[in-house]
Amino acid sequence: MTKEDWIRKLTSRKFWAAVVGFLTGLLVFLGRDGTEAEQIGALVMMGASIVAYIFGEGWADSR
Repeated sequence: MTKEDWIRKLTSRKFWAAVVGFLTGLLVFLGRDGTEAEQIGALVMMGASIVAYIFGEGWADSR
């Protein structure tokens, strides 16, 4: 990967949306006030945001 590819990926809105989704889910999961259902939902959303980013980038790169 070239330097331009890294810069393009780091300035990608999809990337930052995935990072925010992951961190938000992680914060909810680690919070002690939430119920078990909220924590499980947070884990699912964390995984979903990362998987969506990976598939989205793979699809965009294949075009």
